[in-house]
Amino acid sequence: MPDSRTGVRWVRSPAGSPRRLLFGADYNPEQWERKVWREDVRLMRQAGVNIVSVGIFSWSQLQPAADEWTFGWLDDVLDLLHANGISADLATATASPPPWLTTRHPEILPLNERGEVLSPGGRQHWRPTSPIFREYALELVRKLAQRYAAHPAVVAWHINNEIGCHNAWDHSSDATVAFREWLRERYTDLDGLNRAWGTAFWSQRYSSFDEILTPRLAAAHPNPSQQLDFKRFSSDALKGHLQAERAILRQWSPEIPVTTNFMVMDGITAMNYADWADDVDFVSNDHYVTFKPTARDELSFSANLTSGLAGGSPWFLMEHSTSAVNWQPVNLAKPEGALAADALAHVAHGADAVCYFQWRQSRAGAEKFHSAMLPHAGEDSDIFRDVSRLGETLAALHEVAGSRRKQAPVAILFDWESWWASEQDSHHTSRFRYRDEVLDWYRAVLDGGHRADVIPVSSSLEGYRVVIAPAVHVLPRALAHRLTHFAETGGHLLVAFNTGLVDENDHAWLGGYPGPLRNVLGIGVQEIRPLLEGQRTSLSYGSHAGLWTEKLDIVDPSVEVLARYTDGELSGRPAITRRRTAGGTASYVSADLDDAARARLIEHVAADVPNELPRDLRGKVELTVRSDGVNETAFLINRTSAPVDITAYGTPHTIVGADGNSGPGLLPSPGVAVVSVTSHPSDDVASVDRRPVMTA
Repeated sequence: MPDSRTGVRWVRSPAGSPRRLLFGADYNPEQWERKVWREDVRLMRQAGVNIVSVGIFSWSQLQPAADEWTFGWLDDVLDLLHANGISADLATATASPPPWLTTRHPEILPLNERGEVLSPGGRQHWRPTSPIFREYALELVRKLAQRYAAHPAVVAWHINNEIGCHNAWDHSSDATVAFREWLRERYTDLDGLNRAWGTAFWSQRYSSFDEILTPRLAAAHPNPSQQLDFKRFSSDALKGHLQAERAILRQWSPEIPVTTNFMVMDGITAMNYADWADDVDFVSNDHYVTFKPTARDELSFSANLTSGLAGGSPWFLMEHSTSAVNWQPVNLAKPEGALAADALAHVAHGADAVCYFQWRQSRAGAEKFHSAMLPHAGEDSDIFRDVSRLGETLAALHEVAGSRRKQAPVAILFDWESWWASEQDSHHTSRFRYRDEVLDWYRAVLDGGHRADVIPVSSSLEGYRVVIAPAVHVLPRALAHRLTHFAETGGHLLVAFNTGLVDENDHAWLGGYPGPLRNVLGIGVQEIRPLLEGQRTSLSYGSHAGLWTEKLDIVDPSVEVLARYTDGELSGRPAITRRRTAGGTASYVSADLDDAARARLIEHVAADVPNELPRDLRGKVELTVRSDGVNETAFLINRTSAPVDITAYGTPHTIVGADGNSGPGLLPSPGVAVVSVTSHPSDDVASVDRRPVMTA
């Protein structure tokens, strides 16, 4: 597996216990009377819970005043959990400063782009670069580490919580000072910065670092290179806080692994998690479903990318929901069977822990209507019964624990910097959405029945047969060289539109797009032709574009035109091309395609890649595989709205999902089947010996 992360340390197992799949939730006992705690652990054991995250928002309980500390309640909670065989992922509690701190030091509050102070009363109301906040936060972390480093219940440290979820873009004086220092380190001197930012434009040349501000709301469009660097800086500032807390924890409890919960999910853009992954001992993620037509594939995509961040190693699903959340415009309950199916889909992509927000549903506060493992209705409820059945399922899948994601034949590249830059102002269209474009290509691979790994652009390409590079808007020359080498040494490279428009400084590549990939692709783009809402352009590929087209030239006579535009100003011009290399190919797509056309193109590009699914199942189910190096476990995820007969792949031992009486071999919707596999690849469909295990 490429890019396997060295030094990964997993959650500590209780002495003498074999590795197992973890199951649990955020646990907030400080919200409840003590008499409830024993009822909690009784029901946790009944449901199969073996780990909980504790203390996440407990700063005001641990430190009620600047000179007052109250750890007794947390001592009792950890002792109670340990006595009942439940481990603790202990949080540093720094996510939400208490009222006494913001009253004493209002200068820790962040400012938005208008210079307005973001008030306390919610959460994450702190400046990532505030030295005052850092001092108080690290004092809390130090006291926790000193007190609980030897506690037998503590198996991992949970730094802060969802770092940057609400406070990523800070425009305070602290942020301005830190931004200037970050720029000095990046560019050394003002000449380097002025070149990188192109400050000859609009008379923006700086003569002192003290003149530089964060890109607040301006009279006209702020400098795009400045905006991109501010996003880089902001991600680094948040990472810096993560590193500061980690240093304290490693000083006082070096044997306990450290993590923080990423948010690889729809709508979360600010943190470059590819740059953070080496700063945790194991990757953790929070994921919440948004109810869109692509919701199931989006869950798979996010879990897949999380696995890519973990380098294929097991990772920890720190939060998701049993049913409805509280923060969407309409908070729909999950359909029958989705609680288990969503959980197993994450396991399919490498999660060795399945946890929820939260254990007991709150009776007060902003999240009182957010679902939980134990709902307001109590244990005599469908949700708690489903939770308990899921606990049994995860216990039965103990053989999966510790196994890695098996490398897929197809890789799809993901780049946070292209995401940031491509959606800034002053671009060809404000309708473009980077994450949706990458997700569409992922769905096209699934439609064809292939497995794909979603990986950061920095990952190794070794071992992949096909690499898809969609909308790599920011294309440094070094990355272009890696992609060129891949195509010229036998790989199949597929590059999609909005790639190679700018370099790492957000300067346009001259000579035509996609910049330094023009030679390997044998094409050049003269001009971008975005489409208006409702406008469509047809392609001879049996498809149409509704967002983006390009005026494309063939610059290498060996290039084959796979499709042309058939109407409008671009009629007759090439739209999709392919150039053959030494054993490989380099293809280019200049327009957005519909789902069917993307899937056909994937089949064209991946024509010599064996398909591991029987033909009748391709597109209906998603296949993922985990391996311990000897044994493999296959997961089949139903992508349709109806049951699917999967007997052509293997008959499951047990089916639980939307309809537990579907019958043998029928995978319900939603549903996930799990089958142990020994592989014997053939020319078309992988021939396997399959031993049924479990479905959910």
